[in-house]
Amino acid sequence: MTHKRRTPHDTVIVSGGFDPVHIGHIRLIREASQYGDVIVVANSDEWLYRKKGFNFMPFKHRAEILAAIKGVKFVSSVNDADGSVCEAIRRIKPTYFANGGDRNDRNTPEKELCEDLGIEMLWGVGGEERIATSSALVERVRTTPKTNTEPFRYVAPHSER
Repeated sequence: MTHKRRTPHDTVIVSGGFDPVHIGHIRLIREASQYGDVIVVANSDEWLYRKKGFNFMPFKHRAEILAAIKGVKFVSSVNDADGSVCEAIRRIKPTYFANGGDRNDRNTPEKELCEDLGIEMLWGVGGEERIATSSALVERVRTTPKTNTEPFRYVAPHSER
């Protein structure tokens, strides 16, 4: 994707459970910010429970973490009782709807609404491959045996925000 902002008013919705947030989410948000102000639509705790049978972090905590990521203009909740974020798309009317590497035109229920509203779909944002899943991270924590091994310490540069 080489297209960048057309106007200073362009907005981009990214959506998901973000439970927990992982590197794939960060890459999605950071690349989406090249197209406009990023609005993160985080699915509800109820949606997570329907999808995975649990939620790792409540919406309020996920929203606070997401809002702290560079490039995020704001975080919105959504009425996702229908399994989609169509309600938020209708309400916000972004310029773009960005999707990560695991999404395509066959598994994105918001595609038809975006076409009807003239919202451009962005695919493979943050990378074409699925790097991690929140469910897999939670499962790894659940099943990893406890050890007395010192954890690897990585010192990351501070955020530019």
